[in-house]
Amino acid sequence: MTDSTPVRTTTPRQVRPATEGWSQQKDATGRPLLQFASPKRGKPPVHLADLTAEQRAEKLFELGFPKFRAAQLEKHYFTHYTSDPELMTDLPAAGREELVAGMLPTLLTEVRRLQTDRGDTVKFLWKLHDGALVESVLMRYPGRITLCVSSQAGCGMNCPFCATGQAGLTRNMSAAEIIEQVVRANRLIREGGLGPAEHADERVTNIVFMGMGEPLANYARVMHAVRVMVDKKHGLGMSARGITVSTVGLVPAIRKLSNEEIPVTFALSLHAPDDLLRDELIPVNSKWKVDEALDAAREYFEKTGRRVSIEYALIKDMNDHAWRADLLAEKLNSRGRGWVHVNPIPLNPTPGSIWTSSEKSVQNEFVRRLNDAGIPTTLRDTRGKEIDGACGQLVASTEDEAAAAATPV
Repeated sequence: MTDSTPVRTTTPRQVRPATEGWSQQKDATGRPLLQFASPKRGKPPVHLADLTAEQRAEKLFELGFPKFRAAQLEKHYFTHYTSDPELMTDLPAAGREELVAGMLPTLLTEVRRLQTDRGDTVKFLWKLHDGALVESVLMRYPGRITLCVSSQAGCGMNCPFCATGQAGLTRNMSAAEIIEQVVRANRLIREGGLGPAEHADERVTNIVFMGMGEPLANYARVMHAVRVMVDKKHGLGMSARGITVSTVGLVPAIRKLSNEEIPVTFALSLHAPDDLLRDELIPVNSKWKVDEALDAAREYFEKTGRRVSIEYALIKDMNDHAWRADLLAEKLNSRGRGWVHVNPIPLNPTPGSIWTSSEKSVQNEFVRRLNDAGIPTTLRDTRGKEIDGACGQLVASTEDEAAAAATPV
């Protein structure tokens, strides 16, 4: 398919993407720099959650412990959400600390925790073993609890409107570092840190890979983490349908995800339906164009039967024009009906940017045009803006780095 931007006699105000207060990293040709490979840094210690069930048993044997201890450790970690040997009284006292240290090493050190006034949203700042900083955001909604997890420290996709990408990619996170964010969130919920529980066994029900990083650029570790999340015998036992994996459009990885046979929700962060603007908003569009990304998204629906989400940050006078809503609807409908849902979200303010969210009337018109074209569209709720915990706001600030430096690992 080709980009079929319609010709118009009048041109609405058009703001071009530009950075304010920081310089976008460029390659030798002057294009925004894309980092797909993780910089080489010291690897985090191997953790039980990094291993398959068989590998866990083998590692225990190598450490000099019976293989059946793996099931006990799994229960403590994935059900009781603890890595504290003092709480594992079903393990023999002799050698217990060595056993836990070998299988459940410390991965995340909490640097800071911010909570909204209503208490329904919590943002964590975590320090990894090598000093890298990541954030995750826990949100309570009626009937569900969602955790926005990070999959990389920093991000290499260099999108100019996202705070996370301003400093580039520090490194990929391990599968266990991803899982540990969920376990620590579940521990907080169990301790009452997210307010009164709705039922006794309350825990995270939904995961969105929309924190720091491009999940599909850390494909193998993200998929291992997803398998641990959904494993009912050796993992967290979550529903795959409650897990959303997002991407800015890494087409080969989308196609790979289509063949995993794990029915997660797939979200494509599109933000513009035309290549002219998306090349500037989403630098990876220089490699895989809008139509290629949408074709891959449609293929995901065909192979999994799972409806695709299209994420679209509405930015005033940049990508919120009525004709862009029409073009988006045209492109989605040309690939069939019933396969997609659009989630526009007002842009969240980030440090160093003067960009703002669309006006309410413009937002409503954008949504109306899509719905009238038969595209199910819902303006997404934004949570955590007052604690810089909303979409696109996750970034390690100078203040965070200072706090992390004073926090021992």
